[in-house]
Amino acid sequence: MASGKLIVLTGPSGVGKGTLVRALLARRPELYLSVSATTRSPREGEIEGKDYYFLNKSAFETMIEQNQLLEWAEYAGNYYGTPLTKVEEKINQGLMVLLEIEVIGATAIKKSFPDALRIFVLPPSLEELEHRLRSRKTDAEAAILSRLERAKEELKVSEEFDKRIVNDDLEVALQELETTIFSN
Repeated sequence: MASGKLIVLTGPSGVGKGTLVRALLARRPELYLSVSATTRSPREGEIEGKDYYFLNKSAFETMIEQNQLLEWAEYAGNYYGTPLTKVEEKINQGLMVLLEIEVIGATAIKKSFPDALRIFVLPPSLEELEHRLRSRKTDAEAAILSRLERAKEELKVSEEFDKRIVNDDLEVALQELETTIFSN
């Protein structure tokens, strides 16, 4: 059986990665979305095992020690990471595996999966990113300011990725994402 493909989608918090992924999966159900693990609390409507595997810090650190994560990072005081076994299993089955992960993890993927297609989603502007973060109404002011500072640093590494897509118009960004994934 043909080997699958790993696709990594990243960008700053609030850039619209989740919205793009949901729309892409609706169009392309043949993609397998890898579910990340995190130590942050679930947001309203998030489902265990579908949106994330919600773990306590001790359980996550055990996964780190046992090399059970493809990548992991600490972000805004919480751990985020990709459980390795399921990703390898799906790639070996010939599937296209999509990871929606933090920038630090996406950067680290290049070492462990050099053939991965790495895509960076950019905001149209920092002002628009701030507007999106505030509109979500999920974070305290300090967290929003922290995410904006982090975004400035993350945007600096965007040129290291295989493809950069500006998420200004959702449909245009979605078409560009789909073309990038399925034409390679």
